[in-house]
Amino acid sequence: MAARDRPLTKIADAFIELAEYLNSPNPRLEVSQFARACRLVSPLIGFLGIAFKFAEIEFSAKVDNLMEASRYVSTLDAMIDREIGLNCAKSSNSNSRNLVRVKRSIDMLKVIFEQIIAKRGNSIMGPVSTAYQQVFAPYHGWAIRTAVSASLPTLPTKARLMKKLNENGKSM
Repeated sequence: MAARDRPLTKIADAFIELAEYLNSPNPRLEVSQFARACRLVSPLIGFLGIAFKFAEIEFSAKVDNLMEASRYVSTLDAMIDREIGLNCAKSSNSNSRNLVRVKRSIDMLKVIFEQIIAKRGNSIMGPVSTAYQQVFAPYHGWAIRTAVSASLPTLPTKARLMKKLNENGKSM
């Protein structure tokens, strides 16, 4: 199967490219480049099933906001510095906060896949629960934590998720 048919490969390639920019002698990460890489992640959230549809919509909206911000600021550093200077970095709809939430979503997916690789079996409930507890639970109230817990049984099986991703487990 061609790499272009595998979302995880596309995502990995995009983030490897971002890492190369950050590890260069003059590290610079453009907002638009970061947002384009994140757009590849959005369908991955949807592959986790209907319980994650809201998360996919919210993630996509935050990435779209970052892409919009790229029209007036070039780099992530400049975006954050600008919002700090305007004293709006901590406001609820700031691009800085959107960036934090996008990063957390990516962190959660990273932990999910690390856990899937590390654990045997066909259920992804454990990996998703572990990832949620590590990444998002500290920032969510009781109601959201309870809703997430209740949604875990609706997750696809590992086999179904791998099929949606055009992966066979060995390619991960």
